[in-house]
Amino acid sequence: MAVIASAKDSLMVVTYQAGLTAQGSPKLSQRSFANVKSAATDQEVYDVATALYGLQDYPLISVRRENRVDLAQ
Repeated sequence: MAVIASAKDSLMVVTYQAGLTAQGSPKLSQRSFANVKSAATDQEVYDVATALYGLQDYPLISVRRENRVDLAQ
């Protein structure tokens, strides 16, 4: 029997620089935002992340999208 994949929601995971370590290296932190609609385009997710972190004091390093899928027979 074949497995059926049903798209659910996505996570938007952002990495940002939260300061410097004692040695002067960048201190990176991550934050996840749940319940991103699966119908949202990658460009829309990226635009939301850049808009949110444009309001922050911390520079945005990267944006990642993690899609959640339900599997059933």
